[in-house]
Amino acid sequence: MKEELTHLIESALEDCFNTGTLQRDDVPPIEVEYPREAAHGDYATNIAMLLAKSQRRKPREIAEVIVEHICDDTDMLEKTEIAGPGFINFFISGSFWASRLKNVDAQGERYGTSDMGAGEKVQVEFVSANPTGPLHIGHARGAVVGDVLANILEATGHDVTREYYINDAGKQMNLLGESVFYRYRDLLGDTEPFPDNCYRGDYIRDIAQAVAEKRGDELRSATKEETVLLLTEIAAGIILDDIKNDLADFGVSFDSFFSEKSLYAYDGVEALLSELEEKGHIYRDGPTLWFRTTDFGDEKDRVVVRENGAPTYFAADIAYHKNKYDRGFSTVIDIWGADHHGYLPRMYAGIQALGKDKKALEIILVQLVNLVRDGVPVAMSTRAGEFVTLREVMDEVGRDAARYHFLMRRSQSHLDFDLELAKRQSNENPVYYVQYVHARVMSIIRNAAEQGYGVPRYDDVDVSRLVQPEESDIVKMIDRYPDVIEGSAQSFEPHRITFYLNDLASLFHSYYNKHRVISDDRKLTSARLFLVASVGTVVRNALRILGVSAPERM
Repeated sequence: MKEELTHLIESALEDCFNTGTLQRDDVPPIEVEYPREAAHGDYATNIAMLLAKSQRRKPREIAEVIVEHICDDTDMLEKTEIAGPGFINFFISGSFWASRLKNVDAQGERYGTSDMGAGEKVQVEFVSANPTGPLHIGHARGAVVGDVLANILEATGHDVTREYYINDAGKQMNLLGESVFYRYRDLLGDTEPFPDNCYRGDYIRDIAQAVAEKRGDELRSATKEETVLLLTEIAAGIILDDIKNDLADFGVSFDSFFSEKSLYAYDGVEALLSELEEKGHIYRDGPTLWFRTTDFGDEKDRVVVRENGAPTYFAADIAYHKNKYDRGFSTVIDIWGADHHGYLPRMYAGIQALGKDKKALEIILVQLVNLVRDGVPVAMSTRAGEFVTLREVMDEVGRDAARYHFLMRRSQSHLDFDLELAKRQSNENPVYYVQYVHARVMSIIRNAAEQGYGVPRYDDVDVSRLVQPEESDIVKMIDRYPDVIEGSAQSFEPHRITFYLNDLASLFHSYYNKHRVISDDRKLTSARLFLVASVGTVVRNALRILGVSAPERM
């Protein structure tokens, strides 16, 4: 609908220019938005105000000229009003609204999809947790945000690759090997104290136990360095397999897993640093190498090679992102924890030094999750027997509830995850409230079939019978769905879909409680059956993008 209105405005402006009622000049992008108040129409544009400066005329005068030249050949508009300083408000006719349901019938499972991003190759890198322990709920939120964002981009025609970056190099991996080493030696009867800085989770002891059962004491004869190196590889493999299993059960899959170690194996980091040094982006201060990130807006330059010759994480990240662009991705999206906020300026500096536009990198920060139970904070400690891992949360509330609840706020906002609310089988639980719409629609369709009614097609329905205000509101909300998907893709905001579904569910439940769908009036029954079936299609399509099931019975 926004596209059609935009076309009407463009045609009106062209007519104004041709007739001389407005001066042809640079025309800013036409924005058609939803008014905040229903009394202001179904859509509105501020184009008259944007043109005021170049036209040297009052916005209301420009608005009047534009409205006079609008040619509505399809009888889309019931009326057009000029409001405030120069807003043009559009009121869509009821018959035209009802005709929009034809799109749902024609497209079915494809309703809401588009080719907006056709030809654009996008990579979404998310989770990327160090393989040093199980996934916690913070990782889980990032997993859902990344997975659903990838689904949204695919729905809008983008060529999407999902990637997990395995941080399998560096100090934390050596610490993992040492942690297993000390637990392994403890199982062999050694009494050496367990270092305070090592990983203490029960999973470390489990890995050590598995090694002891398989290898016995054969590693005792090797040096500590050799043993730690081997145990690091073994432990990382076991933990990564567990991470993959948890993610698969959570409905999250990846097209590729990229190892940080591979960047060093093929001299990717060293070669890139040499290239950037030749271009003047890197300079030396004794044995230390610095990146001139201040040239690209960072507050200070950053170290890429330490005094001891070891590359920093930043050096590896630049090399990794160069690898991404070398693979042909036009846009790279990173889903990171909020604690990386201070890291963003240097990353944007890094890709600009690679010759990429800053817009080629989108970094989405995911805020912390606070676990609560009936509003009371849950201690984030596995020793206390409370929930902290993704697996534990899934086991208690289920995959659907977990995924939906992680998307109920903007990624940049803190999220309180109430375990008891997520399990509740009532309208208080948002995912239950939405899923029940689909179950209720399917129940209506089954009851109709028992009374001899099938779900009709659009051409067999008299949509003019849908005259109730609630029916009009539902039709408008259905028509808004494709715009929600495109808006989510453009803004990289998956939470928009849960907001939309909650609004649609509210309209539908209210309608169902007020009006009978099946009655002795066959034409009215047919029209209402078509309407509720359309609601079911939209809910099903949206839940599919969220990776949440659409049950037929509840």
